[in-house]
Amino acid sequence: MPQEPPETQGTPESESGLPFLDQSLELLWRGLPDTRRGPRRTLTLDQIAEQAIDLASTEGLEAVSMRRLARELGVGTMSLYRYVPDKSVLHDLMLDRVTAPSEAKLSNAGRHWREVLEIEARESRALYLRHPWVMQINWIRPVLGPGSVSSMELVVAGLQNLEMSDREKMMLVSIIDGYVVGTVRQEIQYEAAVGASGVSDQKFWEAQLPHLERAMASGDYPAMAAMDEDSYDAGWEETFEFGLTMLLDGIEREIDRRAPGRPE
Repeated sequence: MPQEPPETQGTPESESGLPFLDQSLELLWRGLPDTRRGPRRTLTLDQIAEQAIDLASTEGLEAVSMRRLARELGVGTMSLYRYVPDKSVLHDLMLDRVTAPSEAKLSNAGRHWREVLEIEARESRALYLRHPWVMQINWIRPVLGPGSVSSMELVVAGLQNLEMSDREKMMLVSIIDGYVVGTVRQEIQYEAAVGASGVSDQKFWEAQLPHLERAMASGDYPAMAAMDEDSYDAGWEETFEFGLTMLLDGIEREIDRRAPGRPE
């Protein structure tokens, strides 16, 4: 759908020289511009973002078109463009809202650094599983708003007493996030494959069992044939918690190694 030029959308002249970025930043940090001309506004940015999030979480990100969102909000499509200039800006509003601090993160003050990182990892995992559409948006270069910045502030504050440089702390946060994203992506893709095929887990593996039993009995795969029967029985959460423990144990050992007076 054709869009009005940025200057007619009520946004100030671009501060960064990147109008597409300024549109998101203005709405995230300053809200809707004050205007006394035109029809009276009947919606808020919070209402728009919440409706879009609900739609994405129930029907998938592909369902969130400006036309569909306008219909859900009870306004005309062109009326919605008076609030949000395009879908990329809408995505930025949605992401900033879902990444705002959770109750668990708000209680970071006074916690040990390990607990802070555990909460960060578990809350991020819960977020991605609750809103799998977030994984569909390329957020490698995020447009930062008050929600995401407030959330990061709580993590940074919770790591202040960690004996590492600020650069190292940010690398730790990135490592934890990378681990969470990787494990959750596997889980989401697995569940999506089950749904798309229409074949249950039990039927899928039962179909392969005769072939695998012959392979294990052939003597060509002795290491796998000798494995315990429950080797592949771990669930997603158990696997996640095991990996998180391994990561944090490694960090703790490095911190202990650096401790003053510890022999090299």
